[in-house]
Amino acid sequence: MLARSDFDLDYDPAPESSWHVIWTRSNCEAMVKEQLLSKGYEVFLPTVIEWSRNESGRQASRVPMFRSYLFVCHAIGRHEYLDICKTKGVVTILGARWDRLASIDDEQIESIRLAVQSSLPCRPYPYLKAGDPVRVLSGALANARGVFVKSDDSSGLFVISVDLLHRSIALQVDCTDIAPA
Repeated sequence: MLARSDFDLDYDPAPESSWHVIWTRSNCEAMVKEQLLSKGYEVFLPTVIEWSRNESGRQASRVPMFRSYLFVCHAIGRHEYLDICKTKGVVTILGARWDRLASIDDEQIESIRLAVQSSLPCRPYPYLKAGDPVRVLSGALANARGVFVKSDDSSGLFVISVDLLHRSIALQVDCTDIAPA
């Protein structure tokens, strides 16, 4: 026998609690965090120290690690989705739609927490994956362009190809010396 919920288009299954990404308007991360905390959500806004120069010299300030993004851990159903999206400064929750939200592994959130708590110097770094075109920023290969192939703990494999010859060379480079081309 079929249950009523089998025919109910408004059926909202109980979602599981997981970490989701909230996309905010520019420079609204802290405001959104405070509003969501006051609504009872578990919110994580990782920050880093950024140095800037003004007329009185260099000044350190805390800025979001991932500008325009923060994380919320909650079981998000239709009601919670609307509640979060109506929060001033929120653009959306990342995902295809309210019942197919993207989530982040607990291990990644814990790694970010550990990085923030460590007090080690931390700064944003370009997201690179195998096959991305890159250029070398400094060192003997400065301004060389090629393809990022793979990385290990501190170095990556940088490949320069000569299309006409259908040949390539590979070099080990320090991952901090490359950037997206």
